[in-house]
Order: sequence, then structure tokens, then C-alpha cells
Amino acid sequence: MSAPKKVLIAEDSSVIQNLTKKILSIQNYEISSVKNGQQVLDALEAEPFDIILMDINMPVMDGIECTEKIRSLDDEVKSKIPIIAITGNARNLSLEEYQEIGINEFLQKPLNFDQLVTLVKELTAD
Repeated sequence: MSAPKKVLIAEDSSVIQNLTKKILSIQNYEISSVKNGQQVLDALEAEPFDIILMDINMPVMDGIECTEKIRSLDDEVKSKIPIIAITGNARNLSLEEYQEIGINEFLQKPLNFDQLVTLVKELTAD
């Protein structure tokens, strides 16, 4: 049996973070979580992840700026890590606009957890 996939959740809402952790833990994912984009970059520097769930509106550094920084990393593996944007904001972009930034997929808040699990499975499949 292969090792569990590692998911980094970047979300400043504790409620959403905890629900997402519970749902994905049940699916046998190894979960780490942070509350802003700078912490995402710090976590990525410390260890590898298979996917990032990225809230767009976070303090310190938002999800878009963080994604741009990840995509410009010298580490080829880390710069290509799949990113799912999670957003509930009025500045909503289309999937094409998110993809231009480097985001693979996006989910609207309130989260549809079945859709979340499906996307995580698709983007972390070997």
C-alpha cells in the first residue's frame, strides 16, 4: 500500500480548516494546515506536499500571490504542485483566469466536500 498523500490546507477560517481536515483524514490523506500564504511557502520549504488547498483571501499573503510565488520556485517538483483555490469572494475569477495564475482547479464556498474529495483524488492520482 502506498503512503498517504500529503495535503497542505491554507485557510484562515478555523471552521473550514477543521472540516476539511476531518473529511480528508477519513479519506486517508496526511494533513497539514496553515493560515496564510507566507506560512504556505514556509511549509513547502520544510517538506514536500502532493497538493495544496489554497484559500484566496488570507491575511499576510493571499492565495493568488502565494500561487505566483510557488509557480516561480526553482524546485521543479514544488513549482508544479497541484493547487485548488478555495474562494467565497466577490473577486471571483473564471477557471481559465485561475489557470493563467497557475491554479489547477477552484471550489466555491460553501464547500461541496464530495467535490473537494473528488478533485483531490484526481489531482493526486499517480
